[in-house]
Amino acid sequence: MSGLVLKLRPAERIMINGAVIENGDRRTRLNVLTPNANVLRLRDAIHPEEANTPVRRVCYIAQLLLAGEAEPNKARAQLTQGIEQLGQVFSDPVSRGHLRDARDNLQSENDYQALKFLRFLLPVEAELMAASS
Repeated sequence: MSGLVLKLRPAERIMINGAVIENGDRRTRLNVLTPNANVLRLRDAIHPEEANTPVRRVCYIAQLLLAGEAEPNKARAQLTQGIEQLGQVFSDPVSRGHLRDARDNLQSENDYQALKFLRFLLPVEAELMAASS
């Protein structure tokens, strides 16, 4: 059996293609068989008040797009601009590769994959911000 396997804690919430699903009172294992389903663990989600850095803001827009809470063309335009701006700050080859992959997936409307590559930049951004303070 192929697909994405999710192991959920009791009462854990996930969002699949914009629908919020809450697990019951036991651990559960789900198999998501639909290819390219948009899945987001809500414990991993960035909340509006946490979107307080450049990478977090871009990730938040991607989350809104995945949740169906943003107009797709407008959100993708904002994401493209945000990725371009981040490219001016992140100069190391690994980060630039993640930005390139995020941009390419965004252009192909693989929004979940774009978010996945953007999230790789969160620890790098945290290091940069810690070093500058």
